[in-house]
Amino acid sequence: MSHAAPKVGFVSLGCPKALVDSERILTQLRAEGYAVVPSYDDADVVVVNTCGFIDAAVEESLDAIGEAMAENGKVVVTGCLGARAHLIKERFPDVLSISGPQDYQSVMKAVHAQVPPKHDPFLDLLPPQGIKLTPRHYAYLKISEGCNHRCTFCIIPSMRGDLVSRPVDEVLIEAEKLVRSGVRELLVVSQDTSAYGVDTRYASREWRGEKYQTRMRDLCRGLGELDAWTRLHYVYPYPHVDDIVPLMAEGKVLPYLDIPMQHSNPRILKLMKRPASGEKNLDRIQAWRASCPEITLRSTFIVGFPGETEAEFEELLQFLQAAQLDRVGAFAYSPVAGAKANDLPDPVPEDLKQDRLERFMKTQAKISKKRLKAKVGTLQQVLIDEVGPSVATGRSRADAPEIDGKVYVSAAVAGTRLKPGDRVMVRIDRSDQHDLFGTLAES
Repeated sequence: MSHAAPKVGFVSLGCPKALVDSERILTQLRAEGYAVVPSYDDADVVVVNTCGFIDAAVEESLDAIGEAMAENGKVVVTGCLGARAHLIKERFPDVLSISGPQDYQSVMKAVHAQVPPKHDPFLDLLPPQGIKLTPRHYAYLKISEGCNHRCTFCIIPSMRGDLVSRPVDEVLIEAEKLVRSGVRELLVVSQDTSAYGVDTRYASREWRGEKYQTRMRDLCRGLGELDAWTRLHYVYPYPHVDDIVPLMAEGKVLPYLDIPMQHSNPRILKLMKRPASGEKNLDRIQAWRASCPEITLRSTFIVGFPGETEAEFEELLQFLQAAQLDRVGAFAYSPVAGAKANDLPDPVPEDLKQDRLERFMKTQAKISKKRLKAKVGTLQQVLIDEVGPSVATGRSRADAPEIDGKVYVSAAVAGTRLKPGDRVMVRIDRSDQHDLFGTLAES
C-alpha cells in the first residue's frame, strides 16, 4: 500500500496580489497532504498562476504555460490571464482547467480531478468532506510537520518524520497576510498542536516589534492580535494547555478545543501509546469549564481497538456521560499498513466493532442534542458561510467547518444584507441533533 504524497508543480507569476493567491493555494495543497515539487519531471500536475495585466506579462504567462505543457503536459491555469480564457484555449487547447484570479475552488477541483488527495481518517488533518478549497473567509494555518509520538495505530512519523515546527514569526506573518486578504477565521492545524516548538527549544523570534517564543501560548497570543477567529485543532491535553484557556476567556482565541483523546481507559491508551493518560482528562475538562464556561470541546475516539474488552468499552461510554463533550467523532479501529497495532493480540471482530461504534454514537448523539438545546434562546455570534434568498448558513464560535454543525439563519433580507465572511448576531430559536436555527438579531 503506497502512501507517497501526490506531487504538484507550481509556477507563480505577477503582482503581490497574485502571490497571495498562490500562497492560499499552496497552503491548501499542503493542508490536504500534497507535496509541492520544484521540477516538472516529478509533478503529477502543474499549476500556473498567470498575470495578464500588460502585453509582456501576457506573453510571459503564455510562455510559462507552453513550457509546462511541453515538459509535463498536465497543466491547470489560474490567475489574471485566466479571465481571458480564449487566449489560452487558442494556443493550448489541452490544458486541464482555466480559472480567473482568486478562484481557488476551481484550481483545487482541477487538481483533485487529476490527482485525488489520499484520505485516511487516522492520518489526515482534514476530514474527507473537507477536501475542497476553503472559501475566502477561512483558511487552514499549518504550524508544523511530522510528530514525535509513536502511537501504535499511526504511521505518520515513518512517512513525515519527527516534529518540525515552523518558526513563530513565519506563522504569524502568514496569518497576517491571510487576514489582510479577507480571511475571517484561522484554523490552526498540525499533527500535535500542543507540542509546537518543542523541537526548536521554543526559540524566540520577533513579530511586530515584539518577542514571541515558538510555543503554543505565544502563538495564540500573537494570533489574538489579528482581527480573525482563531480555532485550535489537534490539541493534546498536556498540562500547559491549561495556559491557553485564559486567552479564550479573554476573547483572544475562540473558546474551542479539538482534543483527540482516542479512549478513556488507561490500559487501552497504553496499548495505543498515547502521550496523555485518561485519568486526569475529566479533572482537566472541569477546570477548563470553570475557567471559561463557554468553552466548546470536540474530540475523536477509536472503538474496537485490538484487545478492547466489553468492560473497557462500557467505561468509555461512562466517560462520555461524565465529560459531556459538545462534539465527537469516532472510528471503528481499522488496520493501517505498517502500524504496530496490527500485531497486537485479541483483535475485536468486525461486527462487534460496528456494534460498539453504533452504541458509542447513539450515546454521544443524546449528549450533543442536549447541549445544543441549551443554546435555544441565546444570542450567538455567527460567521456566515453561504447566503441563499431567505436563509443564510453560518457557524457559531462552537462550530468548525465541515466537522461540526451549522447555524441556519432565516431573514427575509438575508440575500441582500449578508455576504459570506460577515459576522452577525443571531437569536437561536430551535435546535436539532446537529444544528441550530435562528433569526438575525436586530442591529
